[in-house]
Parts: sequence; structure tokens; C-alpha cells
Amino acid sequence: MIDGFKHSQFAHCESGVVSTLLTHYGLKISEPMAFGITSTLSFVFLPIVKLNNMPLIAYRDLPKNIVKNIEKVLGVKVFKKQYKDILEANLELTRLVEDEKKLVGLQTSVFYLPYMPENMRFHFNAHNLLVYGKSGKNYKVSDPVFEDVVECSEKDLTTARFAKGVFSPKGFIYYPTYIPTNIDYTFILKKAIRKNAKSMLTPFPFAGVKGMRRLAKSIEKLQNNKDVRYVKNYLTHVVRMQEEIGTGGGGFRFLYAAFLQEAKAYELDKDKLQKASELITEAGDTLRLFALKCVESAKKIEKLNAKEISEILVKASIFEEEAFKILKNI
Repeated sequence: MIDGFKHSQFAHCESGVVSTLLTHYGLKISEPMAFGITSTLSFVFLPIVKLNNMPLIAYRDLPKNIVKNIEKVLGVKVFKKQYKDILEANLELTRLVEDEKKLVGLQTSVFYLPYMPENMRFHFNAHNLLVYGKSGKNYKVSDPVFEDVVECSEKDLTTARFAKGVFSPKGFIYYPTYIPTNIDYTFILKKAIRKNAKSMLTPFPFAGVKGMRRLAKSIEKLQNNKDVRYVKNYLTHVVRMQEEIGTGGGGFRFLYAAFLQEAKAYELDKDKLQKASELITEAGDTLRLFALKCVESAKKIEKLNAKEISEILVKASIFEEEAFKILKNI
């Protein structure tokens, strides 16, 4: 077990794990910075791609985006490995945390982690956590969404690491092996912010702010749908994709707004960053209201006002469009 390991709770699992790993290995970096410099904020609405028979809705880039892109962005080197052999995966994990005293990140399924409350367990295979030691047959786990450290048996953690389905982890493990000494944060920040602005302002109709408006239209059409069960499931699916998968729409926006505030410490246009941060925060607040209205309508479907819900999402998209128009010229 790593002596003096300090657990921290974060807003989001992958950005939290990457922040802790880099800081532990010598490069102090906050969670908002890890999230922002990898241009992870996004929005995608893909009706033809199904998740639990409902359209794919994403408020951030694909899982592993932060782990993969942090290398390209900062010049760090990260050991990354997936496994076909479960025994090999377990032996290597035990060797790393017991013999070499390394802090490692893992990708797992939320559903098979026994320390997760039952109402939080669902089949999502891209939950990231840290392992910092082993005691008997139990691994010492630092899960970034929990207040304190937990333990997880080798059997249960193995099941979570090798869950089947979309984003199957295949035992994915990672940790930094090289940290550069000189990093030009001003250059990195400009490039990352412009990249994010480009993705949110894309002309592709199912992504960015246009994708948000596509989802708004699909919700408005629910008003005339006679299948009450489908409408309820659709609304709860929207909320789950926004607020439970990872951090969710609102949470990711607050994280990005915090990143923009942190970026003001470098040689960038502080006024633009401040204004954009305020707008992104407004978008986050609006998305939280949007989720609340979806939940209320799903519980009392007779009170559904699909147009009102749709308009709230459009309002959030307007805030984001204005923010990223400012940021594209940072």
C-alpha cells in the first residue's frame, strides 16, 4: 500500500482520476484543468445509435478521451493496457500496487461494484477509479465520486473490470511513466479552447449546440405521443444520460467554467474567459432546470409540457453558442 496516499473527491470520475494520478506522480494539475485542456466538453444526440433502446445522448467526449489526450496535450507518457487473460490482469495489478507501490487507474463497470448504492448501479462500463494497495484479497480503492476510500474484493473488481457490452473495459489499466519538466500552458490552453469551440459550433446537425436543439425538437414531439410508457422512459433516459452517466450536462458545464477561470492565470484574454465562464455557468444552471422538469413530467405525465422543456434546453444551447463564439477567437 502507498504510504500517505491522500484520497480526494471529484465531480467526475475520469478527470478526477487523471488529476490525482498526475499530481501523485509529480505534475500538480486540477480536475477542471485535466478536463479542459483535453477539450472533453461536447454534446451529441444520435437517434440512430441506441443505448438501452433509447437514443445516444452525450455531454462529453467518449470515455478514455482524457486518458488518451492528456498524453498528446501535455507530453506526458502513460502506460495503458487491456487484457485478454483475466489471471494476467489480476497478477499485474497486484504486482503494481503491492510490490512496486504504484498508484494505478482502472476502467470498470458501475453495475458490478458492490460498494455502489443500489440506486446508482446500472450497466455503464466507463467508470474510472484508483487502486492504491491490497490487503489480503481486497483491493484498496480510491473512487473519485466517493467521500472516502473503500475496499473491493478481487473477485468483484475483476467482474467490474471485465464486464461485457458497450465500452467493455477489458481490464484497462493506466498510470503515468514520464512527466515533462517544461510545459507551455499558454499555448496548450489556446489550442484546447479553440478546439472545444470548434466542436461545439460544428455545422453537423447532431452535435454541439445544433445537437442540443435537435434533442429539444425530439422532446417537443413527445407531447403528441400516446405511448405513455415510452414518453416516461424517454424523459428518464434523458435525465440519466445528463445527470448520472459521468457527471452529466450541468456538472460538466460547471467543470468547464472552472477551467476557464483557472485559464485566466495565463497569458490569455481575461475578459473573454470571464464572460465565457459566466455563460457556461448559466448553461449548466439551465441544464439542471431542464433535468428537473424532465423528472417532474416523468413522475406526473399528465402535467407534461413538452414545449416548455424543449425551450429550456434551447435556452441552454444559446448560452453555450454565445460562449463558444467568444472562445473560438481566444
